[in-house]
Amino acid sequence: MTRVKVTAGPYTFFGHLEEKAAPKTVAAFKARMPFVSKIIHVRWSGEGVWVPLGDLDFGVSFENNTCYPSPGQVVLYPGGVSETELLLAYGNVAFASKAGPLSGNHFLTLTEGLENLYTLGRKTLLEGQQDIRFELV
Repeated sequence: MTRVKVTAGPYTFFGHLEEKAAPKTVAAFKARMPFVSKIIHVRWSGEGVWVPLGDLDFGVSFENNTCYPSPGQVVLYPGGVSETELLLAYGNVAFASKAGPLSGNHFLTLTEGLENLYTLGRKTLLEGQQDIRFELV
């Protein structure tokens, strides 16, 4: 299992890539690591933060996709009816956009630092964008 460190705002999380369930998405994301960006609070989905990626093409289609990621799950929406994006759930999420419901590839699960997920989400909601960094450890 490949371990990942995610630093978001002032918090650090650790998790693993879902290599068996989403091998193409994992390979495409690993090729771009370390991956550094900004998170903002989701607009329509509930308790989550997201990384808007515009027309960035990861070259993957849907695999291990879900509309309802659990807290600590990271999904990649590969584009289509909405822009490409990453979403990190910190609470209840029904993944959606202005175009309606979306489904994203669950490719990363956070397993450590989860006690700070909700605080990160609320901080992002109330204070605005936060830095995020994904790296292999």
